[in-house]
Amino acid sequence: MEWRQQSSVSCKDAFTEAQRWIEEVTGKSFGCSDFRSALENGVLLCDLINQLKPGIIKRMNRLSTPIAGLDNVNVFLKACGKLGLNESQLFHPGDLQDLSTRVTLRRDESQRRLKNVLITIYWLGRKAQLDTFYSGPQLNFKAFEGLLGLALSKVSCFVYAVGHLSYVE
Repeated sequence: MEWRQQSSVSCKDAFTEAQRWIEEVTGKSFGCSDFRSALENGVLLCDLINQLKPGIIKRMNRLSTPIAGLDNVNVFLKACGKLGLNESQLFHPGDLQDLSTRVTLRRDESQRRLKNVLITIYWLGRKAQLDTFYSGPQLNFKAFEGLLGLALSKVSCFVYAVGHLSYVE
């Protein structure tokens, strides 16, 4: 199997597992088959973290505008920080933007950005598992092995240190 095919298969498992976990924790459906589209308004992400730590997000912007979605994603990322995730474990708010209309977009850029989102979900799932007060559905970490193995094998590497991921060049 070619390397690119292997990495996309590995990531497919992570996408499927992330969707399953988010839907089970929140009790809400993605509503579409596109992972990015389902999360881009940030509402499901905010619902997810509020289920993991009730009340950590006080209000969400429910308007259907790109700015409202970006606001919700930023609120989600701040809440992840409050739970103890560090900056290297968080995706960039722009990683959920729709890039399909950009002419200059590199072919694999959209996938790379979504992988960043998956990595954040992985670390959030790890935090949930370690939280003694959380008794909801658990994330299946094995589904992320291909994704994390891929990230660890890049020229830039990640180093595990004291339960978190640090970026090393």
